Amino acid sequence: MQELQVQLEVGSDPAEVGRARRWARSRLAGSGIAVDEPLAETLILLISELVTNAVVHTGCPAVLRMLFLKVPASEPGTVRVEVADRSARPPRPRHADGDDTNGRGLELVDGLADRWGWQMESGGKRIWCEVDRGVTGTAAGALGAAYEGVAYEAV
Repeated sequence: MQELQVQLEVGSDPAEVGRARRWARSRLAGSGIAVDEPLAETLILLISELVTNAVVHTGCPAVLRMLFLKVPASEPGTVRVEVADRSARPPRPRHADGDDTNGRGLELVDGLADRWGWQMESGGKRIWCEVDRGVTGTAAGALGAAYEGVAYEAV
């Protein structure tokens, strides 16, 4: 199995989230995923949520990684997003009420990613999610249907 990995160090300033999105868009385009594809939009939203959580809830710098897992040419492969930070505090899914302005991040990750999880590692933790490429009916293709009525912006 081939793998292409790219990574970006993200500072603890919330303004870094926008930089992470711009960086991720350019890396997606370089991997053959057009920025206007639903897959790219889903990945950018996932990246935005995970980086925001790392920066806002830990106050620590983080490392964003994207791994493009390539299996034989006849199969589509998987994109894996990882955000590692220096906080040992585990992620805590919350359920937001209707007018709440936050608390939906991990719910979005759970609904949009094909798989996600987290693990402790030396000096902190890593939260990851995976989206399968080219598979119809996956979470990436169901972005609008799965979260109809939920407002978000991935810019």
